[in-house]
Amino acid sequence: MPFARLATATTPTCHIGLGLAAVGRPGYINLGRDQDLGEDRGVETLRTRTHELLDAAYAQGVRYFDAARSYGRSEEFLAGWLNTRSDIGDVVVGSKWGYTYTADWRTDAEAHEIKDHSLATYERQRAESAELLGDRLDLYQIHSVTPDSPALTDKELHGRLAEAAAQGLTVGFSTSGPAQADAIRTALAVTVDGEPLFRTVQATYNVLETSAGPALAEAHDAGLTVIVKEGMANGRLAAPHAPDAVRAIAEEAGLGSDAVALALVLRQPWAGVVLSGAATAVQLSSNLHAAVVDLDDEQQARLDALAEAPMAYWERRGQLPWH
Repeated sequence: MPFARLATATTPTCHIGLGLAAVGRPGYINLGRDQDLGEDRGVETLRTRTHELLDAAYAQGVRYFDAARSYGRSEEFLAGWLNTRSDIGDVVVGSKWGYTYTADWRTDAEAHEIKDHSLATYERQRAESAELLGDRLDLYQIHSVTPDSPALTDKELHGRLAEAAAQGLTVGFSTSGPAQADAIRTALAVTVDGEPLFRTVQATYNVLETSAGPALAEAHDAGLTVIVKEGMANGRLAAPHAPDAVRAIAEEAGLGSDAVALALVLRQPWAGVVLSGAATAVQLSSNLHAAVVDLDDEQQARLDALAEAPMAYWERRGQLPWH
């Protein structure tokens, strides 16, 4: 598995990855985006910003980079950076299929992405990803699986994914919504010729949304690499939006609220890679301080008390505007 490369890395930040959702397109739901990106969000501006972030991340020990077909031009930006860094062979590259980007580089689009987990979409997007990333693509994930997703029951799709896995591509899935745990457990039961299909799971887990934790522990015990997304709750855990308890612990640690929030996730024994969704180099550096935050039991208890009911959390997330 490509994630075996991370096992040999010794830098404290090797288990923090960089997700490109916030910089691969001009619009996203993260709070504070207007200040992070400003008004100039042209293709070349965001391409340059993405390359600068990738350079900074790699220099500071980050070795996993995460894109998706629906993250605007994230695959294109990542591919361009990889082509200029042909000397780098120790990174792991993941992307996702199942959503199509439809905003046409606008922030006021009626629909920014459309979900379709059909075999036809997989075949189209697999070819698109292959054209850009070629053999640098290590991991291909079904994007935002829910318990009712046809991708969990489509045997023909499973067969095609198993063929890709036999050719060396790692196959995984990501989850979203209040029933993440159910989706994870259903996916763990998917087999092809008696063998488990999925080797990784990417799920939302953070101070405010911890409901997937037990299922992620089961996935880890089953041998899957667990990737955690949205550890910052789309900016709700970053200053100035962070709850008082997070800010107080950050002050005690002498670091940012973001570092404390991500440290909680890194502390989970099942967490293989925790994604930073930084949009600026300053945010990235602050996020990476999570690797050196040492939460004590009392601080952990204060953070645990902030968890919201899954339905409330996801309802709030669904109300976040596209900036």
